[in-house]
Amino acid sequence: MMERAAETSPRVKARVAGALYLVIIVTALFAEVFVRGWLVVNGDAAATAANILAHQPLYRLGGVADLIAFVCDAGVALIFYDLFSPVSGSVSLLAAFFRLVHVAIVGVTTVCHFAPLVFLGEAHYLSAFSRDQLQALAMASLKLHTLGYMVALVFFGFHCVLTGCLIWKSTFLPRTLGTVMAVAGFCYLTNSFASLLSPAIAGHLYPWILLPGALGEWSLTAWLLCVGVRVPSARAVSP
Repeated sequence: MMERAAETSPRVKARVAGALYLVIIVTALFAEVFVRGWLVVNGDAAATAANILAHQPLYRLGGVADLIAFVCDAGVALIFYDLFSPVSGSVSLLAAFFRLVHVAIVGVTTVCHFAPLVFLGEAHYLSAFSRDQLQALAMASLKLHTLGYMVALVFFGFHCVLTGCLIWKSTFLPRTLGTVMAVAGFCYLTNSFASLLSPAIAGHLYPWILLPGALGEWSLTAWLLCVGVRVPSARAVSP
């Protein structure tokens, strides 16, 4: 009985990681596309402020969805470290470190998501600022939120590249998944560095540069949920 439980443990962990990854995908898409993507009007602070104030519950829910995604991200980082440690303990640890740094940065950056609610509130101390100034501060906080995401994606990109290498070297996941995850990581890195170095170039690349990333993460999620890992090989890796 103990041996059977030990054999199924890697598969169970893989399924849990897949479930957490699915939650990450759903909550992140909701927050970024259906909340900020709908309410934030690029270049128009007044319209953005009006949208946020008119849909405060939805806007707050978007921030909470982000936090749920980050908690799940931390869980995935630890499970992946456990699963891939037999492949390479040092590389697996480094991959987990990069993902946890990503979580830390985006977690702090979420303050910038909630900041517009402070600037656009009706607190007495805000009367020192004009309405236009407060709307500009709200928009600036959202720009800082985007900047924080770009910085965090640098670390997440390295995590994906290392995870792809670990999958490629392992014998319990298809090498195709390793390839698409490594490509996803390089795409995230390209997007982030382009955004930080030359926003004009990044504007031409976005959103197409992120599509391979989505393909890689969604493919890995689907495999972990539907198949898991090959249990007989989960502890026997290729040399």
